[in-house]
Amino acid sequence: MADKNNIPRLAVFPQTADVNKKGNLAIGGCDSVALAEKYGTPLYVFDETDIRSRCREFKEEFGKRYPGTIVSYSPKAFTAGAMFELVAEEGLELDVVSGGELAFALASGFPANRIHFPGNNKSREELELAVRERIGHIVVDNLPELNMLSNIADKRKVDILLRLNPGVDPHTHKHNATGIADSKFGLPKADWDEAVKTAMVEYNLNVDGLHFHIGSGLYEYQPYLNSLDEVLSYAADIKQKYKFKMNLLSIGGGFGAQYTVDAVPPTVASFAEAIIERFNSMCRELELETPKLMIEPGRKIVAQAGVALYTVGVIKEIPGVRTYVSVDGGMGDNIRQPMYGAVQEALVASRPADKDTKKVTISGKYCEAGDVLIKEIKLPELNAGDILAVAGSGAYCVPMSSNYNAALRPAIVFVKDGKARLIRRRETLEDLMIRDKEA
Repeated sequence: MADKNNIPRLAVFPQTADVNKKGNLAIGGCDSVALAEKYGTPLYVFDETDIRSRCREFKEEFGKRYPGTIVSYSPKAFTAGAMFELVAEEGLELDVVSGGELAFALASGFPANRIHFPGNNKSREELELAVRERIGHIVVDNLPELNMLSNIADKRKVDILLRLNPGVDPHTHKHNATGIADSKFGLPKADWDEAVKTAMVEYNLNVDGLHFHIGSGLYEYQPYLNSLDEVLSYAADIKQKYKFKMNLLSIGGGFGAQYTVDAVPPTVASFAEAIIERFNSMCRELELETPKLMIEPGRKIVAQAGVALYTVGVIKEIPGVRTYVSVDGGMGDNIRQPMYGAVQEALVASRPADKDTKKVTISGKYCEAGDVLIKEIKLPELNAGDILAVAGSGAYCVPMSSNYNAALRPAIVFVKDGKARLIRRRETLEDLMIRDKEA
């Protein structure tokens, strides 16, 4: 394998990333240049070994500190039938946030009783589907949903969790903060008691526990600890007031992934150690019977496992200003930079070991000045036709892709042990226009 000390950026690529005998970037034992030639670009390549390794890491690190911890994958990070099958095989559960994700999971054969459904504005149709399929838990986000769900459930007994907003700043991008007081997500503290009292008297609702989710892309574990303090203290309070027994506590996900060489998040082990230590100590202090624990990682499981391959097109140098390197994708398949100011690393797939000599901006082909993938990065001299591999593309790229400018969404392959399998074909013009018909 290549010495990753000589190619520092390999650290943010999938775990199997290497330089092969041809001098090309290899992922899962597959030559990335050959993948681009076979499947075309843009192309999203996922390292199956990397994904499985991270699924097992969460189960092991949390499970050995708190046996029975449920790891529930959040497919909003990356949704695909092959992904649902993989996490099912790894023994994970699912944390869907829409009727579409739920239907997709069920169509992939995912067990309904291992699916949980949060979301701030579920439609009646979505709740009816969840009740009909008898999924594991519906995570109730607000009082109107609670009332609608009770009506829909009728004579069926539905297991629910109440999503509490702990009002904790997770110290992340404002678009990723979901547990602050000013948030569309979760029950505000003023509604906590009413939700508990209402849910507990409904004969068709079984309040199995509590839930919170404070944000995404977290590089600190203190916000989790602060949230545990808030929610466990409240659980002790309602145990006394309403004889409420918390059988399950879901603490959400949001564990940060590594996108750049210099920004290294805490390990899963350190997250687990800090969270479980506070969880156990608070339960002892508050004399709470320890409930089952659930975590909901998404980004951390797939972010580094995915690489986007692009073909370099026009290179435009503006003397004294900037050099634009345009590729055949952009914000249509990866909107994270325009939306979140995300920073990613890249390598030239055919020359990953070459010395970086020139600062450039990697721009897309869309009709927007903000269509930029990487604002500034030093790379070897680039030429039209080169294949550019952008790391950290596994989470929130594919699910947020669009047909802006009537572009076609990319193909996706899984790679493992030198073999590639196409899990989603590239869109065609026929796909693009199929719904554009008269009624």
